[in-house]
Amino acid sequence: MAASCGSTGTDRAEPASADAGRAKVTEALNQLISGDHLPGAQVVVTDHGRVWTATAGVGDLEKGTPFQDDARVRIGSNTKTFVATVTLQLVAEGKVELDAPVERYLPGVVHGPGIDGNRITIRNLLQHTSGLPEYAAEFGATPKPGQLEIHTEQARWGKTDMAEVVRNALTAPADFEPGAQWAYSNTNYALAGMVIEKITGGSVGAEITRRVIEPLGLRDTYYPDSDETDIRGPHPIGYSEVGGEPVDYTSQNVSSAGAAGAMVGTGADLNQFFTALLDGKLLPPAQLAEMKHTVPVKVSGPPIGYGLGLMHRRLFCGKDSWGHGGDIDGFETRGGVTGDGRSVTVSVNQVPETPEATDDIMKVVDAALCSTT
Repeated sequence: MAASCGSTGTDRAEPASADAGRAKVTEALNQLISGDHLPGAQVVVTDHGRVWTATAGVGDLEKGTPFQDDARVRIGSNTKTFVATVTLQLVAEGKVELDAPVERYLPGVVHGPGIDGNRITIRNLLQHTSGLPEYAAEFGATPKPGQLEIHTEQARWGKTDMAEVVRNALTAPADFEPGAQWAYSNTNYALAGMVIEKITGGSVGAEITRRVIEPLGLRDTYYPDSDETDIRGPHPIGYSEVGGEPVDYTSQNVSSAGAAGAMVGTGADLNQFFTALLDGKLLPPAQLAEMKHTVPVKVSGPPIGYGLGLMHRRLFCGKDSWGHGGDIDGFETRGGVTGDGRSVTVSVNQVPETPEATDDIMKVVDAALCSTT
C-alpha cells in the first residue's frame, strides 16, 4: 500500500517546494514496505505547530487497515529521555547531584564483580558510561542503541521485579571501568528509575506523568501500569518475526522494560515532548546544557553523540538533530528535532530484522528533517 498523507494545524502559506519535499519523504516511507518488507510505517512531521502525517503499508495485516493518524505505539527507549529529564529536574531542585555516586541514593544496591556504586555516578548512568552489564541479557537479548528486545514468554506476560532483575544482572562482571568508554546498557536506566523513586517516594511513572506528561498536555502518552498488557486507545498491531512469520506481539507486560523502555505515545506527542525539551520548557539552561554534553558513540555511518538520555546527529544537510529512538518487541520509533522548529517521528510496527531496514528508517527521518514539507 502506497503512502497516504494528511495534515492538521493552523493554516499558513506553504512554500512551493513543499510538495517536492513531501514526495521525498513518502518515497522513503514506501521503501520500508516495498523494499524492507515491514508491515506498516508512519511519519509525523511537526513544523512550528503544524502537523503533517503520512502512512504506508498496514497497521493490521489481517484486516489490511492502515496506521491510524493518531496511532499509539510502544516508544521503547524514548522512555529514557523522559527518565533523564525527571532526573535532571531533581538535579535542578538540589535533590540529586549528577556527579555524586549512586551509592549515596541506592546504598548497597550497585555492587558486583568489578562493580562499585561508590565509583559510578548518576551521570555515568544517564550517559551509559558506567560499565554496568546489560540486564536484558538475562532474557536472552543483546540490545543495540535505543533497543530493548525481550522474547521469553515469562518476560512477555509476567510482572517483573526490577530490583531482582538488577541484582541478577550485577552478578555479571563490569564491562569496563566507570567513565572509560560508552556502551549502551538498559541496566543504567533501571537504576536511574530506582533513584527517582527513592528520592521522590513516588513511582517513576507517576513522576514522569506529573512532571512532564501533564504539564505538556501529552494526552496520548502514558507510562503503563505494572500489570497492564494492552495498548490504550487507537493503535496498530505490533508484529514480531517468529520462524520467518509475523506474529501479533501487541499485547505484552512491559514491566521488564520499566524505566528503560515501557512507555506508550504517539508521533505527534513525541515531537511535542522533544521540541519542548530542546526549547528549555522542561529544564533550566544549566541542566539542559548538561543533557546536551555528549560523548562519541562508535557506530558506522555519520557520527553520533550521546548526552544524558539524548542523542545528537549531524544530518547530511548540515542541520544538528537531537532525539533518541526506541525498539521494543512489535515496534520501533526513530526521530529528531532541529533548531529551525522541525520535529519528526517515524514509527514502524515490527522491529527491523536487518541493518539496511534500520538505515532506511533513518532515511525517512533525514528526508523529513532536511526537506521542506
